[in-house]
Amino acid sequence: MVHLAETPTLAASSGDTVLPPFTPAAIFTQIHIGSLIALFLVVAAALYGYGVYRLRLRGDHWPVGRTVAFVAGGLGSIAAVTVTGIEAYDTSLLSVHMVQHMTLSMVGPIFLALGAPVTLALRVLPASPRKTLLAVLHSRVARVLTFPLVAFGIFVANPFVLYFTGLYRQTLLHPWLHEFTHVHFIVTGCLFFWPLLGLDPLPNRWPYPGRALLMVLSVPFHTVLGLTIMQASTLLAGDYYPSLGLSWADPKADQVTAGGILWAGGEIVSVTMLGILVLQWIRQSEREARRIDRALDRQEAEEAAAEAAEAAAAAKITNGGAAGRPGSGTA
Repeated sequence: MVHLAETPTLAASSGDTVLPPFTPAAIFTQIHIGSLIALFLVVAAALYGYGVYRLRLRGDHWPVGRTVAFVAGGLGSIAAVTVTGIEAYDTSLLSVHMVQHMTLSMVGPIFLALGAPVTLALRVLPASPRKTLLAVLHSRVARVLTFPLVAFGIFVANPFVLYFTGLYRQTLLHPWLHEFTHVHFIVTGCLFFWPLLGLDPLPNRWPYPGRALLMVLSVPFHTVLGLTIMQASTLLAGDYYPSLGLSWADPKADQVTAGGILWAGGEIVSVTMLGILVLQWIRQSEREARRIDRALDRQEAEEAAAEAAEAAAAAKITNGGAAGRPGSGTA
């Protein structure tokens, strides 16, 4: 299979012979496993699985839901858009690229955060590597990058910089830059979502109202970006898409579809994210209520024990006094 990002001129000269029209079946037939991301996915799944195995081997519990979220939801969603036909068509159809963009920057990072890989590593690693990991997590660089407002700014600004400068066209022409953009999407998504809903011990963890507010504020940016792309009079990446010479693709109509995907997809993911935050907030409130109830129960038990002790002491004093009075004994 010839990747269009590497040979756009060949695509223009030979037309549909390079890549057939995109269909759902192409997702499963155009497999692309020769990328660094594919290697990363395999290594990450193996390390996570080994960590879970180590915990179970020593009798410790690790929630199955976290494993499913990290491996199936996180790594699985990333694989679905980087090693399948999505990857094969992402440089020939802007709409396909936009599906990939949304998955790499939002869907994948959300599930990776829910998998709590840092917590797993801290429970499995020996003392020295664990201290190193904690030092990295609480370093000045990590504190700055994971500060919610900084991560929010990076997350929101990235797509505007990518699509409304000459950078996007360069990512289509240069495979190494194209691959780097994929990694960049994942990293910036993790920086934004991990402190918001992740279970790992990260710095700068805001209370739930602040996290929900940030999530709500991100919605208009996806709407503005999506509508801007849909209504643009010029094509993103200039003449790149027309130069491919694909008779089955209309670059202008495809760009409108891509903008709609970004608009609708951003809102759907944001609303889902808000639902997750609310659910976590409710669960935290329930845990806090149970903790307070237990503390009150202990306090009541201690007060009851103290009252019982005082009553016993008073009864002992009373009995002792009665026994010492004249005539209180037996004849």
